[in-house]
Amino acid sequence: MIDKLAASVAEALTGLEDGATLLLGGFGAVGQATHLIEGVIETGARDLTVVANNAGYGQVGLARLLKEGRVRKLICSYPRIAGSTIFEELYSAGGLELELVPQGTLAERMRAAGAGVPAFFTPTGADTSLARGREIRRFGNRDCVLEEALYGDVALIEAWEADRWGNLTYRAAGRNFNPVCAMAARLTIAQTQHLRRDEPLDPETIVTPGIFVDRVVHLAYGDPIT
Repeated sequence: MIDKLAASVAEALTGLEDGATLLLGGFGAVGQATHLIEGVIETGARDLTVVANNAGYGQVGLARLLKEGRVRKLICSYPRIAGSTIFEELYSAGGLELELVPQGTLAERMRAAGAGVPAFFTPTGADTSLARGREIRRFGNRDCVLEEALYGDVALIEAWEADRWGNLTYRAAGRNFNPVCAMAARLTIAQTQHLRRDEPLDPETIVTPGIFVDRVVHLAYGDPIT
Protein backbone atom coordinates (compact mmCIF):
# COMPACT_ATOMS: atom_id res chain seq x y z
CA MET A 1 0.00 0.00 0.00
CA ILE A 2 1.39 3.39 -0.99
CA ASP A 3 1.68 5.64 2.04
CA LYS A 4 4.07 8.59 1.81
CA LEU A 5 3.10 10.16 5.15
CA ALA A 6 5.89 11.01 7.59
CA ALA A 7 5.10 11.25 11.29
CA SER A 8 7.26 14.31 11.89
CA VAL A 9 9.48 16.90 10.25
CA ALA A 10 12.53 15.02 11.51
CA GLU A 11 11.34 11.80 9.88
CA ALA A 12 10.52 13.61 6.63
CA LEU A 13 14.05 15.02 6.44
CA THR A 14 15.82 11.71 7.05
CA GLY A 15 18.79 11.29 4.75
CA LEU A 16 19.55 14.97 4.12
CA GLU A 17 23.31 15.21 3.70
CA ASP A 18 25.98 17.89 3.86
CA GLY A 19 26.59 19.59 0.52
CA ALA A 20 23.07 18.95 -0.76
CA THR A 21 21.28 21.27 -3.18
CA LEU A 22 17.91 22.34 -1.76
CA LEU A 23 15.10 23.64 -3.96
CA LEU A 24 12.73 25.84 -1.95
CA GLY A 25 9.25 26.73 -3.15
CA GLY A 26 7.69 30.01 -2.15
CA PHE A 27 7.50 33.64 -3.16
CA GLY A 28 8.51 35.80 -0.22
CA ALA A 29 6.37 34.60 2.68
CA VAL A 30 3.86 32.88 0.42
CA GLY A 31 4.04 29.13 -0.12
CA GLN A 32 7.37 28.55 1.57
CA ALA A 33 7.80 25.36 3.62
CA THR A 34 9.04 27.23 6.68
CA HIS A 35 8.71 24.32 9.11
CA LEU A 36 10.70 22.00 6.86
CA ILE A 37 13.38 24.65 6.33
CA GLU A 38 13.66 25.17 10.09
CA GLY A 39 13.87 21.39 10.44
CA VAL A 40 16.95 21.36 8.20
CA ILE A 41 18.79 23.22 10.95
CA GLU A 42 18.02 20.44 13.41
CA THR A 43 19.49 17.81 11.05
CA GLY A 44 22.90 19.48 11.31
CA ALA A 45 23.32 19.55 7.51
CA ARG A 46 25.71 22.24 6.27
CA ASP A 47 27.60 23.43 3.19
CA LEU A 48 24.25 23.59 1.39
CA THR A 49 23.37 25.14 -1.94
CA VAL A 50 19.91 26.73 -1.75
CA VAL A 51 17.77 27.56 -4.77
CA ALA A 52 14.95 29.99 -3.98
CA ASN A 53 13.20 33.00 -5.45
CA ASN A 54 14.53 35.25 -2.67
CA ALA A 55 16.94 35.21 0.26
CA GLY A 56 14.48 34.97 3.13
CA TYR A 57 13.22 37.62 5.50
CA GLY A 58 13.23 38.34 9.22
CA GLN A 59 14.70 35.62 11.44
CA VAL A 60 12.80 32.50 10.33
CA GLY A 61 12.97 29.86 7.62
CA LEU A 62 15.61 30.53 4.99
CA ALA A 63 16.86 33.62 6.82
CA ARG A 64 17.55 31.54 9.92
CA LEU A 65 19.23 28.83 7.84
CA LEU A 66 21.56 31.51 6.44
CA LYS A 67 22.21 32.96 9.89
CA GLU A 68 23.20 29.55 11.24
CA GLY A 69 25.92 29.38 8.60
CA ARG A 70 24.54 26.28 6.91
CA VAL A 71 24.42 27.69 3.37
CA ARG A 72 27.48 27.92 1.13
CA LYS A 73 25.77 29.16 -2.03
CA LEU A 74 22.47 30.84 -2.84
CA ILE A 75 20.89 30.71 -6.32
CA CYS A 76 18.01 33.17 -6.54
CA SER A 77 16.33 36.06 -8.35
CA TYR A 78 15.65 38.61 -5.63
CA PRO A 79 18.26 38.39 -2.84
CA ARG A 80 17.45 41.89 -1.57
CA ILE A 81 13.88 42.27 -0.39
CA ALA A 82 12.40 43.98 2.65
CA GLY A 83 13.73 42.20 5.71
CA SER A 84 16.60 40.36 3.99
CA THR A 85 19.17 41.83 6.38
CA ILE A 86 20.82 38.51 7.20
CA PHE A 87 21.62 37.85 3.55
CA GLU A 88 22.99 41.36 3.10
CA GLU A 89 25.29 41.02 6.10
CA LEU A 90 26.61 37.61 5.04
CA TYR A 91 27.12 38.54 1.40
CA SER A 92 28.83 41.84 2.24
CA ALA A 93 31.23 39.97 4.52
CA GLY A 94 32.05 37.39 1.84
CA GLY A 95 30.38 34.60 3.76
CA LEU A 96 28.02 33.53 1.01
CA GLU A 97 28.32 32.78 -2.70
CA LEU A 98 25.53 34.18 -4.89
CA GLU A 99 24.33 33.16 -8.35
CA LEU A 100 21.76 35.64 -9.67
CA VAL A 101 19.18 34.18 -12.08
CA PRO A 102 16.21 36.02 -13.66
CA GLN A 103 12.94 34.82 -12.14
CA GLY A 104 11.45 33.28 -15.29
CA THR A 105 14.74 31.62 -16.12
CA LEU A 106 14.97 30.18 -12.62
CA ALA A 107 11.53 28.60 -12.96
CA GLU A 108 12.27 27.30 -16.45
CA ARG A 109 15.61 25.79 -15.41
CA MET A 110 13.81 23.71 -12.77
CA ARG A 111 10.93 22.86 -15.11
CA ALA A 112 13.49 21.70 -17.69
CA ALA A 113 15.12 19.46 -15.10
CA GLY A 114 11.78 17.84 -14.34
CA ALA A 115 11.00 17.42 -18.04
CA GLY A 116 14.36 15.85 -18.89
CA VAL A 117 15.56 18.82 -20.96
CA PRO A 118 19.29 19.31 -20.26
CA ALA A 119 19.53 22.93 -21.48
CA PHE A 120 17.72 25.62 -23.43
CA PHE A 121 18.30 29.03 -25.01
CA THR A 122 16.50 32.15 -23.81
CA PRO A 123 16.77 35.83 -24.76
CA THR A 124 16.40 36.84 -21.11
CA GLY A 125 19.64 38.37 -19.88
CA ALA A 126 21.50 37.82 -23.14
CA ASP A 127 22.45 41.48 -23.41
CA THR A 128 23.44 41.90 -19.74
CA SER A 129 26.40 41.07 -17.51
CA LEU A 130 24.61 37.84 -16.51
CA ALA A 131 25.56 36.42 -19.92
CA ARG A 132 29.27 37.08 -19.53
CA GLY A 133 31.28 33.97 -20.39
CA ARG A 134 28.16 32.07 -21.50
CA GLU A 135 27.33 30.56 -24.89
CA ILE A 136 25.26 32.97 -27.03
CA ARG A 137 23.39 32.07 -30.21
CA ARG A 138 21.24 34.19 -32.45
CA PHE A 139 17.72 33.01 -33.30
CA GLY A 140 15.91 35.24 -35.78
CA ASN A 141 16.90 38.74 -34.74
CA ARG A 142 17.52 38.01 -31.04
CA ASP A 143 20.59 36.89 -29.15
CA CYS A 144 19.88 34.07 -26.71
CA VAL A 145 21.93 32.70 -23.81
CA LEU A 146 22.32 29.01 -23.03
CA GLU A 147 20.86 28.00 -19.65
CA GLU A 148 21.31 24.56 -18.11
CA ALA A 149 18.61 22.61 -16.28
CA LEU A 150 18.70 23.08 -12.51
CA TYR A 151 18.41 19.87 -10.51
CA GLY A 152 18.09 19.51 -6.76
CA ASP A 153 18.94 16.78 -4.31
CA VAL A 154 15.96 17.72 -2.12
CA ALA A 155 12.92 19.94 -2.71
CA LEU A 156 11.06 21.41 0.27
CA ILE A 157 7.60 22.57 -0.75
CA GLU A 158 4.32 23.67 0.81
CA ALA A 159 0.93 22.31 -0.27
CA TRP A 160 -2.60 23.27 0.72
CA GLU A 161 -3.92 19.70 0.66
CA ALA A 162 -2.38 16.28 0.11
CA ASP A 163 -3.36 12.62 0.21
CA ARG A 164 -1.29 9.66 1.40
CA TRP A 165 -0.30 8.92 -2.21
CA GLY A 166 1.55 12.28 -2.34
CA ASN A 167 -0.83 14.09 -4.70
CA LEU A 168 -0.89 17.82 -3.97
CA THR A 169 -3.03 20.91 -4.44
CA TYR A 170 -2.07 24.51 -3.70
CA ARG A 171 -4.00 27.56 -2.58
CA ALA A 172 -3.93 30.79 -4.61
CA ALA A 173 -0.43 32.32 -4.82
CA GLY A 174 0.99 29.42 -2.81
CA ARG A 175 1.25 27.59 -6.11
CA ASN A 176 4.19 29.76 -7.32
CA PHE A 177 7.49 27.81 -7.51
CA ASN A 178 6.32 24.74 -5.61
CA PRO A 179 5.23 22.60 -8.61
CA VAL A 180 8.47 23.07 -10.57
CA CYS A 181 10.60 22.45 -7.46
CA ALA A 182 8.73 19.19 -6.89
CA MET A 183 9.55 18.03 -10.43
CA ALA A 184 13.24 18.89 -10.34
CA ALA A 185 14.50 17.14 -7.20
CA ARG A 186 15.61 13.58 -6.55
CA LEU A 187 13.76 13.71 -3.21
CA THR A 188 10.67 15.88 -2.78
CA ILE A 189 9.22 16.56 0.68
CA ALA A 190 5.94 18.43 1.11
CA GLN A 191 4.44 20.02 4.20
CA THR A 192 0.67 20.29 3.86
CA GLN A 193 -2.02 22.26 5.67
CA HIS A 194 -4.71 19.63 5.07
CA LEU A 195 -4.49 15.87 4.63
CA ARG A 196 -6.71 13.12 3.27
CA ARG A 197 -5.52 9.89 4.85
CA ASP A 198 -8.08 7.46 3.53
CA GLU A 199 -9.26 8.83 0.21
CA PRO A 200 -7.45 10.33 -2.78
CA LEU A 201 -7.78 13.91 -3.94
CA ASP A 202 -10.12 14.61 -6.83
CA PRO A 203 -7.94 13.97 -9.92
CA GLU A 204 -9.31 17.15 -11.52
CA THR A 205 -7.87 19.30 -8.72
CA ILE A 206 -4.38 17.76 -8.49
CA VAL A 207 -1.56 20.10 -9.51
CA THR A 208 1.45 18.00 -8.49
CA PRO A 209 0.94 14.24 -9.06
CA GLY A 210 2.24 11.94 -6.37
CA ILE A 211 4.84 10.50 -8.74
CA PHE A 212 6.91 13.65 -8.04
CA VAL A 213 6.49 13.50 -4.24
CA ASP A 214 8.36 11.17 -1.90
CA ARG A 215 7.26 12.28 1.58
CA VAL A 216 4.40 14.29 3.06
CA VAL A 217 4.17 15.74 6.57
CA HIS A 218 0.91 17.21 7.87
CA LEU A 219 1.40 20.60 9.56
CA ALA A 220 -1.85 22.45 10.19
CA TYR A 221 -0.28 25.75 11.19
CA GLY A 222 -2.98 28.26 10.32
CA ASP A 223 -4.25 30.23 7.38
CA PRO A 224 -1.39 31.09 4.99
CA ILE A 225 -0.65 34.48 3.48
CA THR A 226 -2.01 34.51 -0.08
